Amino acid sequence: MTSKTKVWDLPTRIFHWALAASFAGAYLLSESERLRNVHVALGYTALGLLAFRLVWGFIGPRYARFSSFVHSPVAAFRYLRDELRGRAPHYLGHNPAGSWAVFGLLILGAATGVTGYLNFNELGGESMEDLHEAFANAWLVLVGLHILGVVFSSVMQRENLARSMITGLKRGAAEGAEPRNARGLGLAMVAAILGFWGWTATSGGVAPGAGPGQGEPAELATERETDDD
Repeated sequence: MTSKTKVWDLPTRIFHWALAASFAGAYLLSESERLRNVHVALGYTALGLLAFRLVWGFIGPRYARFSSFVHSPVAAFRYLRDELRGRAPHYLGHNPAGSWAVFGLLILGAATGVTGYLNFNELGGESMEDLHEAFANAWLVLVGLHILGVVFSSVMQRENLARSMITGLKRGAAEGAEPRNARGLGLAMVAAILGFWGWTATSGGVAPGAGPGQGEPAELATERETDDD
C-alpha cells in the first residue's frame, strides 16, 4: 500500500498532543509548591480534554469512535504475537494492542484528574494524595509502554505512526475519516485551551473550585494569613 489517506481528524490530533503536553507538564511540576497553580491548571486542561474525547468517542468520525477499536484481549495477544513474528496485519485505525493502551490511558487519565481535584480541595486526606500519585505513576508507566509500542509498530509496519498523528495520514484507503466541520472544531478546541490559559494567567488563580488560597497549599495559605494578622 503506497497511497495515503486522512485517518486521524484534526480534533483527535489536537486532543492527543494537548493531552500529552498537559500530562508531561503536570507530572514534571508535581513536586513544585511555587508552581502549583500551573500544575493544577494543567490538570484541569487534561480533564477538559478527556471530557471532550469521551463525547468524541461516540459522535466523532469513524476512526475516532470507540466502536472502531474495541478488541478482545485474545485479539490483542494475537496481534502482539504476530507483530513479533513480523506478520501482523496493517490497521488503519488503532490496532488491537494499541486499542487497549488507548482505553487504559483514558481511564488512568480520568482517575488521575479526579483524585487530583479531590486532593487539591482537601477531600480524602493523605490517602487521596497517595491514590493520586499512584494513578499518575501508573499513567506514566502506560505512557512509556505506549511510546515503545508505537516505535516498535512503526519499525515493523514501516510506517511512522507518530507522524501520522501529526499529519492525520496513514497508508491505505479510509472511509468517513474527517467530517466537514472538523477543522472548525479543532480551531475551537485550540481557542478554548488558549482562552483557559489566558484566564488563568490574568486572574492569577486556577479554575473554579480551587483549594485554599486559590491554589496555595493549605499550610502556605495559613502562614500567609498569620503574617497578615
